[in-house]
Amino acid sequence: MLSAPAPGLLPLLLGLGLGLLCRGGAGQYSSDLCNWKGSGLTHESHKKDVEQVYLRCSEGSVKWMYPTGALIVNLRPNTLSASYKHLTVCIKPFKDSSGANIYLEKTGELKLLVRDGDRSPNKVYCFGYDQGGLFIEATPQQDISRKITGFQYELINKGTASDLHTVSAPCRPCSDTEVLLAVCTSDFVVRGSIQDVTNEAEQQESVIDISANKLYRQKSKVFQPTEENGSWRGQIKTPLECGVKPGDGDFLFTGRMQFGEARLGCAPRFKDFQRMYKEAKDKGLNPCEIGPD
Repeated sequence: MLSAPAPGLLPLLLGLGLGLLCRGGAGQYSSDLCNWKGSGLTHESHKKDVEQVYLRCSEGSVKWMYPTGALIVNLRPNTLSASYKHLTVCIKPFKDSSGANIYLEKTGELKLLVRDGDRSPNKVYCFGYDQGGLFIEATPQQDISRKITGFQYELINKGTASDLHTVSAPCRPCSDTEVLLAVCTSDFVVRGSIQDVTNEAEQQESVIDISANKLYRQKSKVFQPTEENGSWRGQIKTPLECGVKPGDGDFLFTGRMQFGEARLGCAPRFKDFQRMYKEAKDKGLNPCEIGPD
């Protein structure tokens, strides 16, 4: 549902077409291609100013201290692409982020994404790149001295099965095709068993403790070797609502790194994966080679 613009917000948007941009001078902000940090104090006397922020990176952060006026955050991937329509943008607000509302803006229409004061711990907000850009408006405050609005962001290629599944429907069982693609494109792929599950009600997450006996791939050191028969041990997170429980038998665990944490993607029983892989290989349809044993 589209949110009605806050008082004074519509003039801000209309002002963009009239050149009401970038009043802040050089040297007032700290920025590189991935991260931006700035202060609203640099234009406190111009509280209706709109600042433009340009970032060209697949992940990074935005930190706006003493927010006043508004920001438009322009995100672009750090690779050349003919089309961005296959990208998903995810943002994760800082734990104590406050002082501004975060909207999706497209052709002058606003949709509230994160309300000022929302204290949902570790919540990640995702949207299609073509759904709009980020418009951040400071909320009226008696004292801005302790307000900092900030978030981490990631640009995800939703054209891959592992990314799409993790972002859009983390609890839905994967199809055979999604499993086979996840094996080829995930940040980690291991064979193992669930040793324990810790449910964190406040975080609305489950932490899965996994003992892996076969490591196919990992981009980060999620799984560390143990002294027990050459096995590996690691933890993966998934939403609490998925209801993961400890159980017998081996699974094929796939997933991706999101904001520095391992998130579960497709996780079929290993015997089911063996069947899928053999059937696809016999037909010459397996998207990549991997030893299924």
